[in-house]
Amino acid sequence: MQNVLKTASAIAALVLLAACGGTTTKVEKGTDKIVAQKKAQLDKMKEDQKALSDKIVALEEEIITLDPSQKKENAKLVAIAPLETGSFTHYIDLQGRLDATNIAYVAPRGQGGLVKAIYIKQGDYVKKGQLLLKLDDAMAQKQIDQLNTQLAYASDILKRQQNLWEESIGTEVQLLSAKNNVESIEKQIATAKEQSSFSSVYAEMSGVAETVNIKVGEFFQGGPQIRIVNTNDLKIVAQVPENYLDRVGVGSKVLVNFPDLGNKTFATKVSVAGKLIDPNSRSFYIEAKMPVEKSLRPNQIALVRIQDYTAKDVITIPVNTLQNDDKGKFVMVAVKESNKWIAHKKPVEIGQLYGDKVEVKSGLKAGEQIVTDGFQGLYEGQPLTTSTM
Repeated sequence: MQNVLKTASAIAALVLLAACGGTTTKVEKGTDKIVAQKKAQLDKMKEDQKALSDKIVALEEEIITLDPSQKKENAKLVAIAPLETGSFTHYIDLQGRLDATNIAYVAPRGQGGLVKAIYIKQGDYVKKGQLLLKLDDAMAQKQIDQLNTQLAYASDILKRQQNLWEESIGTEVQLLSAKNNVESIEKQIATAKEQSSFSSVYAEMSGVAETVNIKVGEFFQGGPQIRIVNTNDLKIVAQVPENYLDRVGVGSKVLVNFPDLGNKTFATKVSVAGKLIDPNSRSFYIEAKMPVEKSLRPNQIALVRIQDYTAKDVITIPVNTLQNDDKGKFVMVAVKESNKWIAHKKPVEIGQLYGDKVEVKSGLKAGEQIVTDGFQGLYEGQPLTTSTM
């Protein structure tokens, strides 16, 4: 009996399992059918969409053909800036040299002579009237000693003649002759002393002893042996090309820059303008006085900017925005039309150019928006956009 029950239970289990397996297969088959239907429906919609897109494109092309203004373009990204009026200055950029206005070459007052002593060295600051050298004056001193001896003898003779004259002895001619002899010797002594003083060489002006090319025992005759430079009276000198002859003259403003001094800049004016053109360099000479500045040294190199043109209330633009075509020079500006920015080509007449700016004589006005970046390839009427629009 128990075996029969076990057998029946096993058969029931098998039947149940078979029944469950059949249900799963039916469900899977139903799902596949639904997916296939969905895919077919999606494919049909894609085909319909493509057909509709083709119709839209064709219709747009027909509309543009009938009315070109309906064509839509992608706006180009650019940078713009408003134009403003201001002052514009043009300079002539040159290289100049700092020079001393007063340079003195020390010379003896006489024929010169052998150096017995030197009281300065190169680089010393000397004052006007300062003793620089002592020359050999042995011959002059010997002459003075001889004249002093003659003077003593002549004075004694004069005294004797005066005593005799007081006693009514001798003649007036003898007395006058003795007096004249004394006076003559005194004049000779004065002359000899003056000549002796020539052995002392003094500075004729204050300044720096830039050159001291003499030694004790050498013969001093002046010239380049000792040179004194007044560093408190300096000037800048430069050569200006002859094509600026009618634009640079006395009174022209000058900016002088010294890169080696931390780019120190000094403002001055042209004080001298040459009237002759150098046939080799085709330029003329100018100089401008410099203010007193301890850091300045003669022969320093400087950058010289001479102002030759200035204008007020003018429009300037970056020189790189200027373009050319067969009709001339032009720039691109942004104009707002129907809440849209559109590129427009503006012919311009330019003036002076300096640095990265160029003066605009005509063609633009204040308030217009110039395209400063992205202007390459722009054409008339092209839509624009910027990061700030």
